[in-house]
Order: sequence, then structure tokens, then C-alpha cells
Amino acid sequence: MKKLVRILAVMMIAVLLLSVASCKKKEKVYTVGILQQLEHPALDLATEGFEQALKDLLGDKVVFDYKNAQNDPANCATIATKFVNDNVDLIMANATTALTSCAAATSKIPIVGTSITDYVSAGVIESNDKPGTNVTGASDLAPIDQQIELLTMIAPDVKSVGILYCSSESNSIFQAELAEKALKEKNIEVKVYTVSDSNEIQAVVTKAVDEVEAIYIPTDNTIADNMEVVKNITIPAKIPVICGEENMCKNGGLATLSISYYDMGYEAGKVAYEILVNGADPATTPIVYAAKVTLEYNKEVAELLGIEIPEGIVPIE
Repeated sequence: MKKLVRILAVMMIAVLLLSVASCKKKEKVYTVGILQQLEHPALDLATEGFEQALKDLLGDKVVFDYKNAQNDPANCATIATKFVNDNVDLIMANATTALTSCAAATSKIPIVGTSITDYVSAGVIESNDKPGTNVTGASDLAPIDQQIELLTMIAPDVKSVGILYCSSESNSIFQAELAEKALKEKNIEVKVYTVSDSNEIQAVVTKAVDEVEAIYIPTDNTIADNMEVVKNITIPAKIPVICGEENMCKNGGLATLSISYYDMGYEAGKVAYEILVNGADPATTPIVYAAKVTLEYNKEVAELLGIEIPEGIVPIE
């Protein structure tokens, strides 16, 4: 009888071990395709935050297929199609062209965007509260009226402001329209300067500094990637530049109302987790926004322009 009990015990343990092993084999490992539009410090931070959120929440149960499109729309489309053909579990689209390419490639695979200012104007969702499609995500929109308020704090006597952006970026158009409205409400003259690509930036900025007293630049990827060009023209002309995000300011702007792109990416990662693990539907998952904004300035640029920065605006570390 004792021998039989021992045999039964061994058999039960073996069955239990097989069951545990079987469960482990069945544990889902999620594949997430990441399409980043171009290499840029802000976008890099957003991707880093996104990946870290999913690592924190899923551990080794997630793998990433990261692709960088080098700011080429054709590359974006090719990469998006590859993710669809690979049948990834979810796509993270970092920046607007990446997002629209992914949305064009699939209406079934969940897409979580980040570094997107306005999803509605990008044409990929119906509303921020209820997207209505397979797309949701996190927005990098910092309050435009507060950015204009920052400009007038730093340069209270400014009578004319130029708004500079790339005409092919829908997010920039959206922000520029809000900025123009906010400036006109303060009875400040507005001139709009657009470029179609990076090759036009030097000529357009050179023209702008002769016609306005300050420049506002939204979170525009093309301009962000060429802030050194902007800096080399605006600083000798003593023209203050207010930027839409911190890294643009670091690279030549005077001040910004900044959000953390890492934190924004992390929030997008949490949204992705809810979709992957808890079955959240992108169509009913609202767009999320940065929790806080910070008034920051570039100390070096302020000194070169000879501008005294008001209290409450902190230097960028």
C-alpha cells in the first residue's frame, strides 16, 4: 500500500510539472512593431519611454521590432506594410507620417501613436475622446496659448511675430493656426513662414528675421532637425525663438513650454499594455496627454541675445 501511495504521489507530481510546463509554453509573448519617423532626440525619448513601460509591465513577454524610416514617407509605407505582413500584435507609430502610413496599411492591427499633436487633423481618428478606429495613443500638444503667453513674458514689447513651420506636417499646421489666433488676440502682428523641406529653411529664416521681432516654432520635425541652421541666423539678428519642445530649445531656441517626451512615450506604452493584455479597444480608448508642462529656457542663447529671463522660468539642464 505504501509503495502504491508513493507511485501515485510521483505520478501526481509529474502531472503537475507537465501542467506547469504546458502553461509556461502557452504564455503569450507579444510582438510590437515600432515605426519611428526619424532619428531625433525627442522621438528617441518617446520610443525609449514606450519600450520601458511595456518592459516594466510585461517583463520578457514582449519583443520589439524597431525600424527607423529616416524621415522618408516611402520608407514609412514599406515598414508599415512589413509589420502588417508579419502580423505583429500591435504597432507603435512615432510621429505623424509614421502614424498615417500605419493607419493606411491596416485597419485591424491596433496602432498606438506617440509624438502626435492632433490625431483628428492627421485624419486617423474621429475624435480624441472616442477615436472610432484602430488608432489611439499619446499627444505631445502643450497648450499653445500658454506658449504665446511665455513669449510675451520674455519679450513683452514685441509687436510682430513670425510663425515658422514645414507645410507638409499636418501637426504643425494645426499648432500654427492656434498660435496665430492667440497672437492676434493680443493684438500682435503675425507673419507666417513655411518651408516644404529642410533645403528652404536658411532662406526663409533669413527673410523672417528682417521682418519680425520674434519667431514661434511648433513641434515640427523638419525644423527640429535643423535648429542649428535657425540658431545661426536668429542669434546674430537678436531674434528670440520660442519652440514647441525642449530639444528644439536646447539646440538653438530661447524658451519653451516643455513636456517630457519620455513620459509621453511611457504613457503610450501603458495604453499599449491595456490593449494587448486587457483587451482594450483602440476605438474607445481616449487620446492621453502629458501630465505636466515646464517653462524652460536656454541660458546660453539668453546671454547671447542679452535677454533677462523672468522668474519662474528655469534653465534647461
